[in-house]
Amino acid sequence: MKAAMYHSLEDIRLEDVPKPQIGSDEVLVEMKACGVCGSDLMDWYLRSRAPLVLGHEPAGVIVETGKDVKGFEVGDRVFAHHHVADLTCYYCVNNDYTMCPQFGQTHIEPGGFAEYFKVPAPNLQIDTLKLPSNMSFEEATLIEPIGCCIRAQNKAGIQKGDNVAIIGAGPNGIIHALLARFSGANQILVTDIVDYRLKIAQNFGADLAFNPQRDNVVQQVKEVTENRGADLVIVTAPSVKAVEDAVQIVRRGGKLLLFAPTQPDQYARLSPHRLFFSEITVVPSYSASHIETRIALQLITSRRIKSKELITHRFPLSRTADAFQTAARSKECLKVIVLNET
Repeated sequence: MKAAMYHSLEDIRLEDVPKPQIGSDEVLVEMKACGVCGSDLMDWYLRSRAPLVLGHEPAGVIVETGKDVKGFEVGDRVFAHHHVADLTCYYCVNNDYTMCPQFGQTHIEPGGFAEYFKVPAPNLQIDTLKLPSNMSFEEATLIEPIGCCIRAQNKAGIQKGDNVAIIGAGPNGIIHALLARFSGANQILVTDIVDYRLKIAQNFGADLAFNPQRDNVVQQVKEVTENRGADLVIVTAPSVKAVEDAVQIVRRGGKLLLFAPTQPDQYARLSPHRLFFSEITVVPSYSASHIETRIALQLITSRRIKSKELITHRFPLSRTADAFQTAARSKECLKVIVLNET
């Protein structure tokens, strides 16, 4: 079968790889659509594992089931989560599912950017979801990113009436804006260095949009929050400066939600004095669990989130390299997806 093999961000090749062989408790899925995630573009995060097949936002059709599989049949349209917790360990008992030792060890094989992928038993049992007939495969690629945003805002404890500032207006920033609106946010303020994304953010309900290359974001946020600052600041940009800026615009007693990692050797300059005396809470949030993917599925099914409107570019599997370059370089794109048109 064909798969897009990642050697580096600048070197993604369509290669012939063996079709996965499934066990008795596994299924084989024909990929129909798979989203390109921001983490797929972080070469520092991936280079030690290359070459590999990426893609963890896939949807497709089951084409083969193991003899012991129950609850799934050939022909089922599904989303399969690439990581799942064991639900029994110390971390799971404390609802820290993404910290479960099994979480990072479970993977669809070889990845979503392939004609076919295998869903191992834990992933199948815990977080493979059947898609309703009125949901397209394209829409289903947003289940995982929406789930990640849901978990993050739940961890941060967003409240009705909050003034929310979002640093980074990519797909996740837009999703955060939508979810904040659902939670009853008072004002949603978005910043990005790309004007196209700021315009899209306002189309999706952001009240104000600022470009830090032109605007004094700290001053602007203070002006519209009675000089307090934002109740919740969500950092979706993998940038040290974004984190440092967030500390400047969060109010006393407010919360800073870290939704993107920086490179491991990068450090932000944060004042413990300010964090302490202003009682600023820092909340990191990584990935999503089986709980949030189900909520995301419902939000898309009900059309509360029109996920297809977030998709701006589509590429066939044979042009996965172009999909990555568009997601990484284009100034006028949001969600990029790869389609298997076989």
